Amino acid sequence: MANKLINQMGLPKSIANIFTARNIITAKDALSHTEFELMELLDVGKEEVTSAMAHVSEVVCPPCQTALLLLEQRVRNETLAGHLPTRLKGLDEALCGGIPFGVLTELVGPAGIGKTQFCLKLSLLASLPASCGGLDGRVIYIDIESKFRSKRLIEIGINSFPEIFLKKGMAQEMAGRIMILRPTSLSEFAESLYQIKVSLLQKQVKLLIIDSMAALVLGEHECGTTRQQALGWHVSFIKSLAEFSRIPVVLTNQVRSQSGDESRIYSFQAQSRSIIKDNPATYDSHLVAALGINWAHAVTIRLVLEARSGQRFIKLAKSPISPPLAFPFKITSSGVVLLDDDGIEMKGPEINTIQCQVEVFTCLFPSVMKNMRAEMLCLISKGSNYTSPPLFLC
Repeated sequence: MANKLINQMGLPKSIANIFTARNIITAKDALSHTEFELMELLDVGKEEVTSAMAHVSEVVCPPCQTALLLLEQRVRNETLAGHLPTRLKGLDEALCGGIPFGVLTELVGPAGIGKTQFCLKLSLLASLPASCGGLDGRVIYIDIESKFRSKRLIEIGINSFPEIFLKKGMAQEMAGRIMILRPTSLSEFAESLYQIKVSLLQKQVKLLIIDSMAALVLGEHECGTTRQQALGWHVSFIKSLAEFSRIPVVLTNQVRSQSGDESRIYSFQAQSRSIIKDNPATYDSHLVAALGINWAHAVTIRLVLEARSGQRFIKLAKSPISPPLAFPFKITSSGVVLLDDDGIEMKGPEINTIQCQVEVFTCLFPSVMKNMRAEMLCLISKGSNYTSPPLFLC
């Protein structure tokens, strides 16, 4: 509205012509001056200037909106934008339909927690026919760590959608819709992104998955500053792909331990180093997303997968349309399954902390695990970039 032309605002023709003659073309040009400056520039009286500026301000000023109207607009926009249902009832309800189109959705969690399992299920859902609740399209799956397993994909499909995958040739057809890319460096990844932009239009791509972004960046850049610089261009390009194509884009992120000397971005993340030393058990679960705060600002939805007290949880830690919620889940032959559709609302530090308690491993060899626990606590308290071992060992 600031660039709206003065001569299109319904001002009296005489005063509008004076504005134009003095090279005051837009509302921004006019509002950048005080009334006394305009009186001098236009050579007109104060009453005329005051009346003209009041009219210009009224035209360009955005109208007041109620909270109810804004809520209705958001709900309408979310409905029109579209979603990819996860088939996890509680999570889909919290996200108003599922993984939203046109924005970045991030999965964060330690190794073995179920991030790739979640991605495999989403790949199937996007490739399913529309009559079965899918998007009836192709999927581009960027498999950085070579964790994609076709056999597991088919297993999830057969157990989740037997009416489709048990038909002759359908399993091959569904799997054939998922295109796998495995770049080995950031430069190869950048080339892949340019190819993807063309494919999004030519090949009816309905979902983009990058598993995992952290593995690619951390593998080449150990320094935090250099890492953020390298990440900046890539995340901007990925966001533009999501907005341009209006498809869901899902990325996975790893975790790392946060050292006691590392500064906290927010006050609620502060934790006394003396408390950690006195009671190191309180620190064994303090993991953070590996790619840092700048990356966190780039994603619209953050789903944290964690484990505590031997139970896995999906936490909806960041969303513009839902409070922070946690859903207990397990991994079965049909993929990720919620144990309860009623999310547990979270408050305070638990929203952003990521737990992977060592206790879940003690079911194997208690004496060995006790020693491992002591070593890991020592590493964490010294600020080591220790990442918890895979959960599937237990």
